[in-house]
Amino acid sequence: MQAAYDLYGGELFGFAFKALDDRQLAEDVVQETFIRAWRSPRGFDPEQGSLRTWLFAIARNGVVDAMRRRKVREGPGVSSWDAVSESPSAFDAVDQLLDRIQLGEALERLSPQHREAVVEVYFGGRTCAELGADLGISASTMRSRLYYGVRSLRLILEENGWLAP
Repeated sequence: MQAAYDLYGGELFGFAFKALDDRQLAEDVVQETFIRAWRSPRGFDPEQGSLRTWLFAIARNGVVDAMRRRKVREGPGVSSWDAVSESPSAFDAVDQLLDRIQLGEALERLSPQHREAVVEVYFGGRTCAELGADLGISASTMRSRLYYGVRSLRLILEENGWLAP
């Protein structure tokens, strides 16, 4: 647990702090994340994702719990929590970060050629013809790499439960 904390504690704190905008609550979420991980080590399956992803999923649940506790403490009436809870933006930011982590890990599992095609075309805004010309290969070969790269990426995301089949 100490090694995991050394690797991911700061990143998890930033994640929780950004979602909660409260230093103490963020520290509590990080502490609770590692306690939950320590108590349930069988919940981690390296074939489903990395330790980092698993810890972020636990932290996301901790953030949601902290938001709920804060709402209960503030009691009835209009509060700062009501403004946050009525809009999904607080949860969206947390979910978006978790999605980016999961997508990054899935991309790492692709072959270098497929990863390059997917990243450059979908995230870099390039066409297959442009990328193929830069790499000295035909546009049809690049389209094929893109097709199989996206197909493999979808399978990886589905396999890990990160995308509905």
